Amino acid sequence: MKGSSWTAAVARTADPRALIGLATRPAARRVAMVATSVGILTASAWLSVPFYPVPLTMQTLAVLLIGGLMGPRLGVASVAAYLVLGLTGAPVFHSGTGGAAVLIGPTGGYLFGFLAAAFLMGLAASRARTVGRGRGAVIREFAILALGALLAEIAIYAVGLPWLAVAFTGSLSRAVAVGAVPYLLGDLLKMAVAIGAIRMGTRALSRRELLPF
Repeated sequence: MKGSSWTAAVARTADPRALIGLATRPAARRVAMVATSVGILTASAWLSVPFYPVPLTMQTLAVLLIGGLMGPRLGVASVAAYLVLGLTGAPVFHSGTGGAAVLIGPTGGYLFGFLAAAFLMGLAASRARTVGRGRGAVIREFAILALGALLAEIAIYAVGLPWLAVAFTGSLSRAVAVGAVPYLLGDLLKMAVAIGAIRMGTRALSRRELLPF
C-alpha cells in the first residue's frame, strides 16, 4: 500500500497540467516545477538495472534535463528537495529504496554530485540562450550545452568515485573500474539526448512563458 501511494504521488507531481494551471502565479509555479522535477528524478531512479555496487539508472539524464530546463538555482533546489525526501525514507532512490543508508552508502557520492551537475548544466543552458540566431549561433549553442553536459558528468564522477573508493572498493583505481568505465558509453548517449531535449525544451517553455530562468 505504501509503495502504491508513493507511485500515485510521483505521478501527480509529474503531471504537466499542474504547471500550466499555475502559470500566472510565479511562486506557485516554481514550487510545482520543483515538485515535477523531483517526480522525474524519482521515476528515473526506479528505471534501474541492479548492477553492483553502482546500479544503472536514468538519473544522469534526468539531472541534465532538470538543470538545463530549470536553470542553476531551481535545478539545484530540485535535486536538494529530492535528496531530502529520500533522507526521510521515501522510496525515491534506485529500485525504490530510501533512507540515510543509501546516502552514506557506495552510491551516495553520485547522488550528492547531482547538485553540482544540475548547477553546471543550468549555467550552460542560461548562457546558451544568449548566443542569438544564425548558423554560427546554433554551433555556439550546441558547443555551450555540450560543454555544460560534459562538466556536469565530470562533477558527478568527481564526487562519486572518491566516495565509492572510501565506502566500498578501497582504492580509486578500482572505483573507476567498477563505477565509471562500464557507464561511459551510456553517459555519452544520455548527454546527446539531453542536449537535444534541452535545446527544444527551452524554446517550447519560453514560448509559453514557463521557462524559469
